[in-house]
Amino acid sequence: MVEAIRTRRFAPQSLAALRIVAGVLFLAHGLIKVAGFPAGAEPGQQALLSLFGIGGLVEIATGLLIALGLFTRPAAFVASGQMAVAYWMFHAPSSFYPAVNGGDAAILFSFIFFYLVAAGPGAFALDNRSAAQPAPQPVRA
Repeated sequence: MVEAIRTRRFAPQSLAALRIVAGVLFLAHGLIKVAGFPAGAEPGQQALLSLFGIGGLVEIATGLLIALGLFTRPAAFVASGQMAVAYWMFHAPSSFYPAVNGGDAAILFSFIFFYLVAAGPGAFALDNRSAAQPAPQPVRA
C-alpha cells in the first residue's frame, strides 16, 4: 500500500513518457509513408493522395500533436480510430492472429491512443499551459 502511494506520484510523468514515445513513433510511421524516411523502411514513400499517403499525413499530424501534448485528446481520438480501421482493413483479413498478420503495432497504438483520450496528456504537455494560468476572478463591486 505504501509503495503504491509512493509510485502514484509519478503517474503524470509516466503518462507523459507514454504519450511522447507513442507520439514520436507514430510520427515516424507517417514520415515513412509521406517522405520515405528512413530510406528502405516499409512500406516506403506512398502517393500522397492514396489511402496510405493520407494515412501518413494523419500519422504525422496526430503524432506531432500527441508528442507535444497539444490537443491531445482529439488527436489521440483520431489516431486511435485510424489504427482500428487500419487493423481491420489491412491486417485482420490475412489472419485472425496479430502475430501472424503483423497487426500488433496497430492494436497497441489504437489502445494507447484510446487511453490518452480518457486519461489526458499527463505532465509536460502544451495542453497544460492554459490550465496553469489562474481562472479570472469575478469583479466585486
